[in-house]
Amino acid sequence: MTRWVLVTVVTLMLAGMVGVALARHFGRSGGRLSIAVSVVSLWLAAWVLWSFIAGLAAHWGMLAWYDTGLFALLALIGGFWQYRTHVRTGREHGLAVFVGGQLVWLIILLVQNGSFER
Repeated sequence: MTRWVLVTVVTLMLAGMVGVALARHFGRSGGRLSIAVSVVSLWLAAWVLWSFIAGLAAHWGMLAWYDTGLFALLALIGGFWQYRTHVRTGREHGLAVFVGGQLVWLIILLVQNGSFER
């Protein structure tokens, strides 16, 4: 299963890079495909970093539970919202949505692991 996920991610990233290169070649570096690749790249990188940090935290006993499926749902919703915001109002507002999504995930993770209980 891990190989299929890796092959899928690599294929999507290569297709995105080719799409961005073609968009830049034809003079549309800020096109929608370029924005979509940027958004997908940000959320994939966040998924990798969160998974790595959660693995370390679980190893050291600081984290009892981590659900990657819930993060995938947040990434889909947040990525769509970030893309729409980026297209409508600009890059800075889209990045604000991304950072907000990461903060929401941090709060969800802390609540799931009982950090706010007395």
